Amino acid sequence: MPKMKAYATFDLYLADQAAANQKIIRALRSFVKRTSPQLVESVKWGNGCWLNGKVPTAYVYSDKGFVQFGFIRGSELEDPRGLLEGAGQFVRHIKVRKVADIDPASFGALLLQAARYDTMPMPGKKTSRAPKAAKAARPAKVSGTAKPPTPKRLAGRNDKKLSPPKPRRRV
Repeated sequence: MPKMKAYATFDLYLADQAAANQKIIRALRSFVKRTSPQLVESVKWGNGCWLNGKVPTAYVYSDKGFVQFGFIRGSELEDPRGLLEGAGQFVRHIKVRKVADIDPASFGALLLQAARYDTMPMPGKKTSRAPKAAKAARPAKVSGTAKPPTPKRLAGRNDKKLSPPKPRRRV
């Protein structure tokens, strides 16, 4: 499996894509800035990405002949036009083959939903851990039930701490 490329910025990611896909990614970039200006550009998992705070919301993935415009929590989005593809537990995407495929109304509705969902916890994930229950205290010994210490019982308890270390044998 080829190693995933790392890019320091969205611009470097964009510059490394095929010319035809660069046009589509630029159009999607402009669209996202207009529709959800609070989202911040980033690069995650080797792809262009938009974050809501620190939470990934949408991404672009450049492939041969198309660009995926995807949503990290796409499976939760209402998609009346049936644009979203994918069968994973969370992620869904739209294949964009040309700039004209970008429908501002439909894409915008999905993007606004995604930005709203990313402020809520994911289903099945705990948002914060409940504090662990304290360990039950050992029951106190009732006086008179324990055997009194004898020299035999006390022997060896602290002997190791007090006695000097044994010299090592040389072989």
